[in-house]
Amino acid sequence: MSIDGIDDIEGLKRAGAAVARARDTMAAHVAPGVSTRELDAIGRDVLQRYGARSAPQLAYDFPGTTCISINDELAHGIPSDRTLRDGDLVNIDVSAELDGYWADSGASFPVGEVKPRLRHLLFTTRAALHDAIGEVRAGVPIRNIGRAVERRAKRAGFRVVRELCGHGVGRNIHEPPSVPNTFDRRNSDVLHEGLVITIEPFLTTGATSIFEADDGWTLRTPDGSIGAQFEHTLIVTRGEPIVVTR
Repeated sequence: MSIDGIDDIEGLKRAGAAVARARDTMAAHVAPGVSTRELDAIGRDVLQRYGARSAPQLAYDFPGTTCISINDELAHGIPSDRTLRDGDLVNIDVSAELDGYWADSGASFPVGEVKPRLRHLLFTTRAALHDAIGEVRAGVPIRNIGRAVERRAKRAGFRVVRELCGHGVGRNIHEPPSVPNTFDRRNSDVLHEGLVITIEPFLTTGATSIFEADDGWTLRTPDGSIGAQFEHTLIVTRGEPIVVTR
């Protein structure tokens, strides 16, 4: 989506606020013994209070309001009776539609006490998102986003999952362009003013690829590597981007 004016900006901000509140409210309830179904119900209630609708349900008939993934599950985890355990990393990905505008955000969280390396994975992935957002302004090659993510990951000794990318958003949950988390000098796409995108680095302790689990939804690492993801929806401007899911 490319915005046409202030009405689009305000609409995206409203959708982003609903998504951010659901994400943060769910995160506040992350603890050992809590089931992913319970977390999903919390997110559903928040979105309903805003009048927002679950994007994965609307677009893909996903069997949950939000996607909740644990440890080697990187994305699209189905909420269930599975409970969080001390030492887990859990990813909460919330996307929603409100009044015709779509927003998407995700974040990973520690459950109880986690190993130092996993805490460092969380810090690095969050920092990679921050670095990448710092590259965003009109006229900049989109490949600079992937370069920023890769640099941060490599310095910390983590790997980037190449198959999972950010994307355009705004009028639907997944729109062009793709926003890779790796650098490819052949990618000639350039960010333009008003473009609405997500940036979402996926870093792991070892794997660079994923596979789809037998449930037909969950994306996992092939070697059991633990992963983390952080994501925001933002509007490209000539200066700093407008982050609507802050």
